Amino acid sequence: MNIAGILEDASFYFPERTAVIDGDRKFTYAALNRESDHIAAALKARGINAGDHLALCAPNSYEWLAFYFGALKAGAVAVTFSHLLKGNELARIMDDCQPRMVFTGDEKLEDLRNLRSQAYLDLVVCENGDVSYTRLKTKGSKDFTIAERGRQDIAAILYTGGTTGTPKGALLSHENMRFSTHNVAYYERATVQDAALCFLPLNHVFAQIHIMHSTLYSGGTLVLQPAFDLDGVLEAIGKHQITKFYAVPTVYIRLLELEGLSDRLASVRYCFSAAASMAKEVVREWKSRTGLAIHEAYGMTESASMVTYNHYYRHVVGSVGTPANLVEVQIRDLDGNELERGRQGEICIRGPNISRGYLNNPQETAAAFYADWFRSGDIGYIDQDGYLFIVDRLKDMIITGGENVYPREVEELLYTRSEVQECAVVGLPDREYGERVTAFIVANKGFKIDARGLKAYLKSELAGFKVPKDYIIVDELPKSNAGKLLKREIRKQFGEKP
Repeated sequence: MNIAGILEDASFYFPERTAVIDGDRKFTYAALNRESDHIAAALKARGINAGDHLALCAPNSYEWLAFYFGALKAGAVAVTFSHLLKGNELARIMDDCQPRMVFTGDEKLEDLRNLRSQAYLDLVVCENGDVSYTRLKTKGSKDFTIAERGRQDIAAILYTGGTTGTPKGALLSHENMRFSTHNVAYYERATVQDAALCFLPLNHVFAQIHIMHSTLYSGGTLVLQPAFDLDGVLEAIGKHQITKFYAVPTVYIRLLELEGLSDRLASVRYCFSAAASMAKEVVREWKSRTGLAIHEAYGMTESASMVTYNHYYRHVVGSVGTPANLVEVQIRDLDGNELERGRQGEICIRGPNISRGYLNNPQETAAAFYADWFRSGDIGYIDQDGYLFIVDRLKDMIITGGENVYPREVEELLYTRSEVQECAVVGLPDREYGERVTAFIVANKGFKIDARGLKAYLKSELAGFKVPKDYIIVDELPKSNAGKLLKREIRKQFGEKP
């Protein structure tokens, strides 16, 4: 088994179909497959062996895809992390994964300079590096036989976003990735007629497996953009007749500010949101404005994306759906005991999609499992119909005056207010209460935030200890390059938890 086989299969069945659109460039499945063969052959000629780590640290591009699949075809392990990392951040990850090669851009050469003395790094692939991408591929042959790998052999290492500290490298096997790729394509009813827009970073599990893998597996067209740009997104939707739109909650919130939204999305048949749970009010407004549901799944890097899916046939607003094929979900208390339906506890997962653990981190790996059940670190419950609901992150729970507060409950109510565009509720250090419930709010255009009014509204809906004591108005909330809200950065700026 080799996850790169999904590209070879698509090339066999749909050689002349457009696989990738990158700016003004279009590439067929045959062309992408042929180029990845050239890269694979060149890598083997340079002494790359099965299991060697090859890093990708670059923005989204056709070349990123070709190098990625070339590495996999050669039997190597593709290690992907953000190109936005700098200096010590980059050095920590490089020293952890110790790649033989790194595919990157010239802007990273200065950061990589101090790593050139490391024995593990043989080659930097970029225009002014040791060898350019173009020169590398010319050293390969189009006649390459894909390396056979075991189901449990590691295919990729994806570094987590690092929202809780130093990023960890999640080990994903060929089976993990193949299984999740199939599940996404199946549940989303992906077809060869689909065109999927991807402006989220390919180093992240959402873009890499959920969007890119499932689109190529299904023979559809992947439209790449280097990052989110509102005008560029709207232009691409019309120009390329995008049928599948993938984004994070903040993007949907921005789009809801636009006039004529339904007409701008005329070609779109399917919308999906990831990275963070979507507020119910946003889902309802989107459906009202566009006629389209915003589908959600529950997943994470360690699950190679999809755990649950909400849902083609019975979409339940506020839920993240029911377990995907062959995936099991349990709710457990903090002692590891399974809880009955309706009770809140930690979400635990078992299935063929679950990572074997973290690179060079046996302590974190051991802490992440109850036997073969992965501990997600998320608090949720399963209703009587089997739908999973996320209550909050365990680490985001606020303990104030001895009472537990789940920020998402407060945030959901704030989102019902027309003056609130975005919000985040966090606990800040407080001498009296231990933690002080604090709301950070981005105001909608044309509105002013009346803290007293908001507080009175929340008091009418919530127990008093859950109501934020402070309301801080900000221009924007900190997010990762994958669009995930970084509450840790808010706490760091305004007073880390004691």
